[in-house]
Amino acid sequence: MNRPELAAFLRSRRERITPAEVDPRRRTPGLRREEVAGLAFISIEYYTRLEQARGPRPSREVLTGLARALRLTDAERVHLHHLAGAPPGPPPGPARDVRPSILDLLRRLPGAAAFVTSATYEVLAWNDLAAALMEDFSAVPRRERNLLRRTFLEPDLDGRRLYGVSDPDTFGRTATHHLRAAAARYPDDPELNALVTDLLAGSAEFARLWHSHDVSAQHTLRKTFAHPRVGPVTVNCDVLDIANQDQRMVIYTADPGSPSEEALRLLAVIGTQRMDAVHQKSSSR
Repeated sequence: MNRPELAAFLRSRRERITPAEVDPRRRTPGLRREEVAGLAFISIEYYTRLEQARGPRPSREVLTGLARALRLTDAERVHLHHLAGAPPGPPPGPARDVRPSILDLLRRLPGAAAFVTSATYEVLAWNDLAAALMEDFSAVPRRERNLLRRTFLEPDLDGRRLYGVSDPDTFGRTATHHLRAAAARYPDDPELNALVTDLLAGSAEFARLWHSHDVSAQHTLRKTFAHPRVGPVTVNCDVLDIANQDQRMVIYTADPGSPSEEALRLLAVIGTQRMDAVHQKSSSR
């Protein structure tokens, strides 16, 4: 445990937080020591000793609380653990927070339907064209924003399976393989385990795919949506891995000058109320 470096790091992370992140009325930046202690569920005396380089080695639970209270990035969280002499274990579950730069990228793709999924295929963020092409994710509970649940458990929308996409079976097979790999990475995540349990109990097709133990995946580069308002929309499908987040950005684009490009333009007008918003719902919904 490097007490002086740990103390300096804690002070620097506490002091960098802007007033707007704490209280718009506050003029001085940074959290107070008692605020950090409260957010981390530790005593102010204990936290003060850590900042004064004279505290005992914090437990992993305390380090997790400090990382949350100080709003540390993944890299900073790892650094905190190493300074405390307790190298971090694997993340407890798939990341759900989407980086601001990725949210900004979604805003900059008005001509493409784009969204971000977690390792368990929960839709975490999306732009308005994705909502118009698929469904208004902001209007459904978080649990129902999972594409695996939509594929295997949820009733079809307007008689269309998985938004009327042309390859629901291929997607279901690929997503199941990805989920099995994610289950190996996050064996103790309760939400992931509950998802697998629900899918096994509710879908014989998922159970068959799951028990095949396959982890390879087949990627579809082109697919067609049978949209109820604009008709068939054929799109190119690109999937980009988001570094260090175990998330994917899916981008649907139509060929330039094609009827499908015109259909996407029409959806941009009639499919949503707002075209400049990117939505990311909290996990509490």
